[in-house]
Amino acid sequence: MKKLMGLITVPILLAILLLCSSSTTQYELPMPKPGDVIITHIGYTLSYNEEHEQAEWVAYELTAEEAQGTCERTDDFREDSEVPTGSASLADYRGSGYDRGHLIPAADQKWSQEAMSDSFYMSNMSPQNPSFNRGGWRKLETLVRNWAVENEAVYVTTGGILTSGLIKIGPSGVSVPEKYYKVILDYREPELKGIGFILPNTKIEQDLVNYVMTIDKVEAETGIDFFYNLPDDIEEQIESTVNASLWDFSGFGVSYESTAPAITGPIDLNSASQAELMAIKGIGPVLSERIIAYRKAHGGFSSVDELIQIKGIGPVTLENIRPYVVIISPKKLEPVEPAASDPIVYITKTGSKYHRGSCSYLRKSKIAIRLSKACARGYTPCSRCNPPRCRKEEN
Repeated sequence: MKKLMGLITVPILLAILLLCSSSTTQYELPMPKPGDVIITHIGYTLSYNEEHEQAEWVAYELTAEEAQGTCERTDDFREDSEVPTGSASLADYRGSGYDRGHLIPAADQKWSQEAMSDSFYMSNMSPQNPSFNRGGWRKLETLVRNWAVENEAVYVTTGGILTSGLIKIGPSGVSVPEKYYKVILDYREPELKGIGFILPNTKIEQDLVNYVMTIDKVEAETGIDFFYNLPDDIEEQIESTVNASLWDFSGFGVSYESTAPAITGPIDLNSASQAELMAIKGIGPVLSERIIAYRKAHGGFSSVDELIQIKGIGPVTLENIRPYVVIISPKKLEPVEPAASDPIVYITKTGSKYHRGSCSYLRKSKIAIRLSKACARGYTPCSRCNPPRCRKEEN
């Protein structure tokens, strides 16, 4: 679907969605409304609002691989010929004092030169205060890319909140939103979660975590029904609750430096406290908790390279951390389990893996089950906690 180009009317869109299997469902798409002008470009879909001369929403899936693309910016801003009534133009922004703010960021389209170019359609632009576009909004966009890497992929819907009475700029009358929203869905195990933001179109002075809200609240203010393709019970659960601690704000949105001690030298990875870990740039509360949980579950680290096993630590982060950590305390060997022909393992209500009882993935639910039954039901072993294997895997 990402490669589909051109104008799609609402009836056609609904028909496509009904024909799609669950494996190809575009969870990022909001519920279409009568009269919506739905347009798809490489990497994203948008709903164009003629009255405000910009997209009411832009929606896309961002995978870990896409978030780490390397293509250069094209800066080929241009009108979108797919908008039947004509999109905003460069002249609308010229001399206005506002930035042509991307809704899907160019940096989210670095996985393809064609995708990068498509991010510069004027239908993907919205008038943003320069201090907002280059400050708080940019930081939030960076967080989303981090979350895509950390969670393998996320679904994103974003835009300005379009209401009556907004200031307009340019010959076409492009509305200047007073606020912008962004909702993010992680629909992959082990945690299904969502988070919403509404930010004012001005310089952001507060930590981004202070703008966190439920997706339900964003829906109430925008009038948009997000992630409607989810099963109803899961949609209700994800959209009505939010837990900011499940999203890593390291480096952006939370000020850690005031509480973390200064680093005077490399710290022992097997004995460092959470405060000491958080003193390392790039490690916030979430990553430090995961490092400690891994340490407890595995008896410690055998080498610094083992940090790559921590969710949220990739090759770049590992190299940034490496100068500040060493292995001094020896790893404590995990006690050998008594021989058992059919040991107890643990599963979750929604997961497809089975785990050891100490696994950090079991934070939400923990259901005991015999290994033979877990294997018979098609569960596979967790790669993080390395539980006993099914008999057919032992050879």
